[in-house]
Amino acid sequence: MIEAINLKAGMTFEQGGKLIKVLEASHHKPGKGNTVMRMKLRDVRSGSTVETTMRPEVKVEQANIETKPVQFLYNQDTMAFFMDLETYEQYEIPRDIIEHEAKFLLENMEVKIQFYGTEVIGLTLPTVVTLRVVETQPSIKGATATGSGKPATMETGLVVNVPDFIAADDVLEINTQEGTYLKRAPK
Repeated sequence: MIEAINLKAGMTFEQGGKLIKVLEASHHKPGKGNTVMRMKLRDVRSGSTVETTMRPEVKVEQANIETKPVQFLYNQDTMAFFMDLETYEQYEIPRDIIEHEAKFLLENMEVKIQFYGTEVIGLTLPTVVTLRVVETQPSIKGATATGSGKPATMETGLVVNVPDFIAADDVLEINTQEGTYLKRAPK
């Protein structure tokens, strides 16, 4: 059992027969009254999200989540296919379960699949991925890193706001947790 005050983003717990993943968690102290935990939670199986509050002392059952290194192979229709790097066993994951993560996946990329018992519940991406820009507005001569930026479409379909000096075919490092531009990748 774990107290609500100790729940952090990325943790998973069981409640009422449901598997719940914490997307955001923060302490909130209203002017009067006790401290509460404000949380954004997602039901792992249904994908529905809800914003709620919990008292800090409420106890929940932390789920035992295991991970396994795999390689992303390809997408077909509504499924994404992965291969275990040790046993060569293949796993199919519905794309709607990994909707956010799919925006960062390239063929042959190594990621980790999350298991709850034998049930596949999601995947963990590296913190930073390297993606190529396929479409953006032309770069502006003399542009610097400051300024409002412009949208750029990456090879996976992800749209990221980038500085004005970025051009098509540039290779960029992207933060997978926030979906933001970090820097140009070294050549």
